[in-house]
Amino acid sequence: MTQINPPRAILFDLDGTLADTAPDLAAAVNLLRTERGLEPTAYELLRPTASAGARGMIGAAFGLKPEDEGYLPLRDGFFANYQAAMAVHSSLFPGIVELLAGIEQAGLQWGIVTNKPARFTDPLLPQIGLAHAACVVSGDTTAHAKPHPAPLFEAAARLGLAPEQCWYVGDDLRDIEAGKAAAMPTIACGWGYCGAVEPQGWQADYLFDSPSQLLVLLQESLSGRSELAA
Repeated sequence: MTQINPPRAILFDLDGTLADTAPDLAAAVNLLRTERGLEPTAYELLRPTASAGARGMIGAAFGLKPEDEGYLPLRDGFFANYQAAMAVHSSLFPGIVELLAGIEQAGLQWGIVTNKPARFTDPLLPQIGLAHAACVVSGDTTAHAKPHPAPLFEAAARLGLAPEQCWYVGDDLRDIEAGKAAAMPTIACGWGYCGAVEPQGWQADYLFDSPSQLLVLLQESLSGRSELAA
């Protein structure tokens, strides 16, 4: 059994956790391909890499890593394409609206800690209904991005809380590693993209398949009846 203390706030990753942004990310990288006379990469191959942003998309669509020759021009083109059309098909995952409402009804705060650069995070959030987050820490807000704990420490500080008073929820191994490094209870969300590593092996405190399960955990934790197992 996993027992975690009730939170004062819940922090969330963005892409693949709160919002299904993969369709617009995939469109941005496939525009790079079609501009070069190439066939679009199948969405089924792109979607699992969405939490890794440009690195994941370009890796899946072009087989290039950040250190490879030709990567940087593709990254810049991807950023331009995405910035021009970042909220065409992106939306919150089913159950997220209810989860956030439940957090607020419990008198708790919620915030966002993402590796997405602020140039994308800031304009995207109002377009997908997340402008009311209590704090937003983007990938370039601190000197280090996840899996380093610095962004989570920054978010807790902005909320006026100790890190251990926050839960962190994410769909990537880096999220769980960052949460553990910050001494935050961690929840892996199986409804997200999850990358190439199965979330069962991430050693998160909990693994859930839907936001409603997280809301149940929160309600039980606050009432002193947390009995769910990881």
